[in-house]
Amino acid sequence: MSNSKENFNMADLGSSLPGAVAALNAEDRADLVNALKNKLQNLAGQHSDVLENLTPKVRKRVETLREIQGQHDELEAKFFEERAALEAKYQKLYQPLYSKRYDIVNGVVEVDGVTNEVTMDQEDKAEEKGVPDFWLTAMKTNEVLAEEISERDEGALKYIKDIKWCRIDNPKGFKLEFFFDTNPYFKNSVLTKTYHMIDEDEPILEKAIGTEIEWFPGKCLTQKLLKKKPRKGSKNAKPITKTESCESFFNFFSPPQVPEDDEDIDEDTAEELQNQMEQDYDIGSTIRDKIIPHAVSWFTGEAAQGDEFGDMEDDEDEDIDEDDDEDEDEEEDDEEDDDEDEEDSKAVKKKSGRAQVGDGQQGERPPECKQQ
Repeated sequence: MSNSKENFNMADLGSSLPGAVAALNAEDRADLVNALKNKLQNLAGQHSDVLENLTPKVRKRVETLREIQGQHDELEAKFFEERAALEAKYQKLYQPLYSKRYDIVNGVVEVDGVTNEVTMDQEDKAEEKGVPDFWLTAMKTNEVLAEEISERDEGALKYIKDIKWCRIDNPKGFKLEFFFDTNPYFKNSVLTKTYHMIDEDEPILEKAIGTEIEWFPGKCLTQKLLKKKPRKGSKNAKPITKTESCESFFNFFSPPQVPEDDEDIDEDTAEELQNQMEQDYDIGSTIRDKIIPHAVSWFTGEAAQGDEFGDMEDDEDEDIDEDDDEDEDEEEDDEEDDDEDEEDSKAVKKKSGRAQVGDGQQGERPPECKQQ
């Protein structure tokens, strides 16, 4: 290998990186490519040892394989471009259907076949327009979102009229919009949550930004009021009141923030923050990818059954793995018993010796982390 930089083909680097480069605009793309060039040049010195140890014939074959990999990456970059264009095309085609859904859910229009006759059961009830609690029910049916919604939240979430999402380009990412009817909890008619992504295709989350909710007095759902009786003999006879944060879906609009200086946080705090960001993104992507496009299926529970079926398949795979592990453990136990019998036999014959059995315990692999 005459020159490690030539083998990295720096001139074509921008076109051969599908993920982060394809997700950024031209200026950010140039910055990222330059950063990756420097990183690859540093890595070249480390990897050159491996290549230098190869025979000339094998080295030549590896260089040809790397050229083939470059061609693959160029095709992959085109795939991501075409996929993004295809998604944008169909997002536009979905919009008229979402508008029809909005009109029916909120009682703007009536569907064919609904009569105006009032039954005996409905005489004493106010006429129901649209589909009451549509979005609340859809969200509560989803396992990920159900864990975030408290009983106190339900009163406010009943006022959701629509949920939308759209891509953003500068910076790359997506935005969720929650449209609320006039309600006694807060002034905002729209609450938004924006995700800034470093790489949409991985995805790598840079940060998230939520709307500041303008709560009406005494209606804040993310805090609760605590009252304590004054101590006996205290001059102040009034109860002591204080507020503290509590679990609520509306904490979703106050996402965890990453400190500007990474040195300000220790390893444990960084890990906790990363877990919070992953959970926050999981909620947002669930709303975007599941709830919005398939809302009525979540409302009726059909989508939940499909999710459960998928979970059952995953559980079966895990059961098979566990059975395999148990079989391996049983084999090891049998071997250990045989070794112990042999050892006892040797002890009777006054011969020393001990069989060593390796530990076959396997730990669960932690999920891959894609936060930066």
